[in-house]
Amino acid sequence: MSYYKKVDLQKNEGVLLINLGSPKELSKKSVRQYLRVFLSDDNVVDLPKFFQQFILRLFILPFRPKNTLEAYEKIWTKEGSPLIISTESIANKLTEKTGWNVEYAMRYEEPSIEKALHKFKKNEINKIYVISLYPHNAMATTVTTELETRNVAMNVSNDFELIFTKPFFDNEEYINAMVNSIRPYVENKSYDKIIFSYHGIPKRQAKKTDETGEHCFSTSNCCEIENDGSKDCYRSHTRIASDLTAKKLGLEDDQWEIAYQSRIGPGWLTPFTDKRLAKLPEEGKDNIAILCPSFISDCLETLEEIDIRGRETFLKAGGKNMTYIPCLNDSEDTINLLENLVRAS
Repeated sequence: MSYYKKVDLQKNEGVLLINLGSPKELSKKSVRQYLRVFLSDDNVVDLPKFFQQFILRLFILPFRPKNTLEAYEKIWTKEGSPLIISTESIANKLTEKTGWNVEYAMRYEEPSIEKALHKFKKNEINKIYVISLYPHNAMATTVTTELETRNVAMNVSNDFELIFTKPFFDNEEYINAMVNSIRPYVENKSYDKIIFSYHGIPKRQAKKTDETGEHCFSTSNCCEIENDGSKDCYRSHTRIASDLTAKKLGLEDDQWEIAYQSRIGPGWLTPFTDKRLAKLPEEGKDNIAILCPSFISDCLETLEEIDIRGRETFLKAGGKNMTYIPCLNDSEDTINLLENLVRAS
């Protein structure tokens, strides 16, 4: 069902879909390059530059590429990176459905934002609708993507008009898409708990989006209070999206919970997904389902961290069954959602 008026884009208009990124190939060198670029972004590791680079060069780059490469090897396909394959398919299907000029890019590595913008320039497209493929606002996703796209665009052409779609965590079509993707896995099935596992962020980054400077983490239920302090808060967005989705699925409050994965240091959002997976069997919850709503496309964090390592953690702790629910990927609901995000812009 479409909620927006059907309006065709003009010949000078196009759509740019941007996802996070992936190493170019399965090699230690490529993984190291990807990590270097990703972890040098001040919106990802928001520490003083000297301290950021000191940690990166002395403690991360000498050791982490090997482990990260081994993780990628477990999910890499014949076609390449699952994230890039999914994003490309989404772009192709959106083009097929609408006839629009659609390009896709990665915030880090290839295909780059610069190359996509040069394609638009070559085709005389100067009005571009930019969709960051992250439903929730965060410094390390939507914020850095918009900043980088604007910076690159200025170097490619002075004629670009960029229109950025807002985070769509509470968009009705997005919630419906989530419900439709989850329902086949939970309908007529009984789970002890359904886990909404979101990518974690440092608490300090959540606080930076608090316009009041005093609301974030001031109370245990700060994310449930709607004001200028929570409207751009990642943690608040994850809670709103989860609550809307759970209600549409008919879930009671004790049937689901939120956790945060992928932490790389202290002071990150809690509870931690890996800790919860290890603890749930002790609580008598040995049959669970888990999904990763931070991501539109399945990737390293979903396929390896959760579906492989997370499963191992849960089963080792005494769990009996863990059902992983895939991301939206290139589903029909995803294509309809993106089409209507553009039409509503």
